[in-house]
Amino acid sequence: MAYMVPEVIRTSATAGERLLFRTLKDHLPSDYVVYFEPEIQGSRPDFVIIGPDLGLVVLQVKDYTRSALFEVGRDEWLLHGSGGQMETVMNPYQEARESMRHVVGELKKDDSLVQREGKFQGELKFPHGFGTAFTRMKLSDFIEYSLYDVIAQQFVLCRDEIDSDDEGFTADSLIEKIQGMFTAWSRKRHILSQEEIRSIRNHLIPEARISAEFRQPSNQKHQEQFVLSLQNMKVLDLHQENMAEQLGDRHRLIRGVAGSGKTLVLASRAKHLANHHPDWKILVLCSSIALSQSLRQTIDRRMEEPEDLLDWIRLEEQKEGKPRQQNVEVYNFHEWLKKALNARDTDIPSLIGKLAKKEAIFPTYEAILIDEGQDFQPEWLKLLSYLLNPVTQNLLLVEDRAQTFMKRKSSLLQDTGLDFRGRSRILSINYRNTAQIAQFAWDFYQRHSLFQNKVKLGSAKGVEIIPPQSTRRMGQEPSLSRSASFQEELRAVTEQIRYLQNEHKVPLSEMVILYRVKNNYYSSYTDSIRRALQGQGLKVNWMTDNMDANQEFDSSVDAINVSDIDSVKGLDFRAVFIVNAENMPFSLEEVEEREVSLFYIAMTRALDWLYISYSGDSKFTLYLDEVQQKRQEQKHSVKKMG
Repeated sequence: MAYMVPEVIRTSATAGERLLFRTLKDHLPSDYVVYFEPEIQGSRPDFVIIGPDLGLVVLQVKDYTRSALFEVGRDEWLLHGSGGQMETVMNPYQEARESMRHVVGELKKDDSLVQREGKFQGELKFPHGFGTAFTRMKLSDFIEYSLYDVIAQQFVLCRDEIDSDDEGFTADSLIEKIQGMFTAWSRKRHILSQEEIRSIRNHLIPEARISAEFRQPSNQKHQEQFVLSLQNMKVLDLHQENMAEQLGDRHRLIRGVAGSGKTLVLASRAKHLANHHPDWKILVLCSSIALSQSLRQTIDRRMEEPEDLLDWIRLEEQKEGKPRQQNVEVYNFHEWLKKALNARDTDIPSLIGKLAKKEAIFPTYEAILIDEGQDFQPEWLKLLSYLLNPVTQNLLLVEDRAQTFMKRKSSLLQDTGLDFRGRSRILSINYRNTAQIAQFAWDFYQRHSLFQNKVKLGSAKGVEIIPPQSTRRMGQEPSLSRSASFQEELRAVTEQIRYLQNEHKVPLSEMVILYRVKNNYYSSYTDSIRRALQGQGLKVNWMTDNMDANQEFDSSVDAINVSDIDSVKGLDFRAVFIVNAENMPFSLEEVEEREVSLFYIAMTRALDWLYISYSGDSKFTLYLDEVQQKRQEQKHSVKKMG
């Protein structure tokens, strides 16, 4: 998955631009950087792709249809305009080449990026190419209209080459095509260093940096409030169910720390609404595939638990064969978008426009419940607000701001049209993790987060980060391990998996291996994980949304789970293994707050055991070394006292 700048494409982008943005993000290597419309001395090429083994490629996007073409030449094309008039435009090949020349001209001003001697003195050190993406025309169109006569196939990406839903699409073909968009190949291959990539990126502006939005945290440390609780998980269930029933009518906002039972509240709320309003149509949404499947299971279990005698009679009637009324739908957002609206991400702006003008009729819901709401983009929330029954206005948004990296640029009132003021609740007790894991994760977060001066308790107004209070459940300290290589890390992980299996009877399905980076231009971390686990005869569940997409995640199979960190939000496991931790903070990620949040998310997935391993250096692993050193010093001092 490539690193995108900006991370989310603007809502006014064309459908073709949004399609290409998503495809490049999902299918290019993790150490590739893709810019959408960067500003380079007044010029804005559509896309600029940078890769260590690639160099730099500029892509221009054209949404032309074949019916729009009237006459095409090597220099100019004559098109039918939208108003019926004829328009003359530059051959897209020439336009892309001029954009590339402009970018190269600016980069040549940087001495660190040019050859200082030899045959190519004064030229850029690395290859640079260009191409065009025709988002509404297929390969067959180019062949039928002989378009390859005026723009070489080497420099063209057609719809079927960039649309991952097309049966002929493959990621390898896409990468190979982009790597072929060069006019000269004689130069010796140059691998871009991280310093050179940073130098290139300094010329591509503007980039949003979180430090510009927030003042540096003050030196005054927030006083932590870790309250000990005797509540066990059964009491937790009852507590969250009672909260769900007491929320009242109309829209509500729940903010909670990791492990506070936010999802249980949402599931209990879904059950409560379904039982008390059997005629309602209720929609439950989250952002990831794995979480949506877990949510379905949790809500189904809740539905089978009787609330009272009448509810017990209803359940008994169902056992006798009387059909159960299904009025709760559970999806991840993109699955719902496709099934309910027959739409994709790129269609959302036009859908919102039609709904605002009342030009379209779509399904409406009496209640909408959203889990992990911090991951929902403003336009997603805006679309959902139009589909909420105006009579009931029953929307529940559950979120944890510590599990995202940026403060909302607009208010929930602006995003949804719904006013949550005075309708918020806070869940601050972490029931999921042991006290040791909760403390370890929070110590890390407070040390590295820019939001540490935003931590508050009390009124929900303005609250961004809620400090966790811990239960009294005790366990082992998180295990930290520095290895000589990634292969050595994986050997240690498989040994520990076998130990937990044999000594603690932990099923494989209750363990997960988490990684931050899937691959880079020269190797695949996920392939290494796969080989290591298969070599030990361990079955694997790939949970990550974009990996083995045709193999659906099944938590009922006793297999070790493997996932990127983003895909396990809202889930928990008895044992969590975070591998290759030196890839955090990710070197291409300019907004370090995102990396802090991701690491915090990864650590707080663990119920009982947390293992973190690494074989290189980063800001985070140096911190882990520091923790290790303090542990050793404490052990040494205890021995001396003994």
